[in-house]
Amino acid sequence: MKNVIKFSALAIMVILIAASCKKLDRPALGEYPVDNNPPGGPLKFYAAFDGTSASPVMNAVDSLKANFPSSNPLASVDGISGKAVQGAAGLAINYPSANDLKSATSFTIAFWFKRAVNDKTEFFFSFKDDTYGWSHSSLFMMVEHGTATEATVKVGVMDQWMEFPDANKLQKPMLDGNWHHWAVVYDETTSKMSYYFDGEIVANPPASATDVLKDGNPRGKLDLTKSTNFVIGGWNKHANLDGPTDDWVGAFAGSMDQFRIYGTVLTGAEINELFTRKL
Repeated sequence: MKNVIKFSALAIMVILIAASCKKLDRPALGEYPVDNNPPGGPLKFYAAFDGTSASPVMNAVDSLKANFPSSNPLASVDGISGKAVQGAAGLAINYPSANDLKSATSFTIAFWFKRAVNDKTEFFFSFKDDTYGWSHSSLFMMVEHGTATEATVKVGVMDQWMEFPDANKLQKPMLDGNWHHWAVVYDETTSKMSYYFDGEIVANPPASATDVLKDGNPRGKLDLTKSTNFVIGGWNKHANLDGPTDDWVGAFAGSMDQFRIYGTVLTGAEINELFTRKL
């Protein structure tokens, strides 16, 4: 009798498992949900600054890999979408890394910002790299000599300054006190930089802002492998890292929101979508 009971119980279990498996049949391959940015995907870093906790560090977390900043001395304010960070003199956010951006050989950096007219030199971001003895940065961006209609913009790429210099200032209202979207792109296949303001490509930039060179030749692939900390809202010294300490080196005192870094070249349509959707 005991053997019969055991056999019956076993049979019931088999039936239940079979029925359960039938309900969980594997869908066809095309029915699986697609991850918009799988591990190793194009989006390397994304800080929305949307946190509303009492912890500034938690409010500035990179949401891709829960990459918390080592420090965030900036206040939280209303942004273009949700919350943003408010820059301040002498202060910046210090992230221990930009995830796997260091493996990228091209890039797109896109973010929203708001700043009133200012004639000082202010840095938006920096990717620390001690390979470069003076700058200690493989990538950085600064704006200076701005009015409500134009500004001098400079982007550092490894050992080269890409510039919209005084004679060729960027003819865009970078510092008119309103929210604007900015994207800077480097394409290793052309060794060219391109720039987008409020979703539209900046037309006819000077060669000093576009042609990335190494020993006088097109640079091709970037080498960011020795880069470490990523700084938002200033240059290295504002995050207590090695770098220039000159008095003219200022932190960005405006607001910043939706900071994205891609390890690939976004198309104009993709950048325009970030602008139109306030992403």
